[in-house]
This record gives sequence, structure tokens and C-alpha cells, in this order.
Amino acid sequence: MNESLQPLAVAPPVLFVKAGEDRFGEHRGLGISQIDFKVVPQDSGGLLIIENTFHAPGGPARHMHYDQDEWFQAVEGDFLFEVGQEKFRLQPGDSLLAPRKVPHVWAYTGNARGRILIAFMPAGKMEAFFREVTKANAMPPQDPELWRAHGMELLGPPLSIEG
Repeated sequence: MNESLQPLAVAPPVLFVKAGEDRFGEHRGLGISQIDFKVVPQDSGGLLIIENTFHAPGGPARHMHYDQDEWFQAVEGDFLFEVGQEKFRLQPGDSLLAPRKVPHVWAYTGNARGRILIAFMPAGKMEAFFREVTKANAMPPQDPELWRAHGMELLGPPLSIEG
């Protein structure tokens, strides 16, 4: 038997994160919501997945990512989205892909708890952005330089959900 053996590829370790917990056991507040890291780039070869849990309506400012596609899946509650010129309402189970370089804005529209999973592919500087902006326990400031430093362009205010 003269078969040449191929070295086994080393697989990343299995990663388990409990419901309602952060990958690192940390708390990251955004004022109206909190985010938990579920998968970070060093776990996955460049993917970032967060769970964003809301206790009040609202969302981030209108922006676009230069290098990241952003995927959303509503888990609990209703969310309103604008991606480019298109409008969408996501309910539990619905998902949406916002391609890189396309302006988008979104908001949780409910009054109870809302949860959404968000994936950034590739992660780029998004983990660093969330680590920075959650220090203030408020939605990210509308500071164009902060957004640009993390690979995004700030394009306008958050989505109005009144009326």
C-alpha cells in the first residue's frame, strides 16, 4: 500500500455562544439596544455576526459600507429598512442583504423587545467600530470621520419611524 497521505486541514474550533450572551461575556450598549458578538473575524476567517436586541424603537444613521455586504435576519419584532431606493418591512424570519456601496438605513419599529441578527462579510473594521461606539452606551454619533475611519460613509440621519 503505497498511498501518499495528505496532511489534514486544521479546522477552527467549534464555537458555542448561549442565547442572550456575548461571545466574550461583555456588555455593549447602544442606548436603545445592546449588541452581542456571536462570531468574530478571528473565529471565522473574516465574518462578523452580531445580535442586536432592542428595548425601544430606532436604529442607526443612513450609511453605506465601502467593502462589506450586510445581511439582516429579523428574529423578534418588526423592522423597517431602506436599501437604495427600495423599502422593506422585516418580520420574524425575514432576511435582507444590503450590498456594499449601496446606501441603507433601518430601524426597529416596535414597542416591546426586538431582535435582529446582522452579519458583515467581510468584517473589515466593523468589530472595532462597535467596540468604540458602545463605550458611550448610545447610538453611534453622526461624526463622518468616525464612520469613514471604519470603512463607512455617513449619509444622513436615522430613519424616521413616526407617523
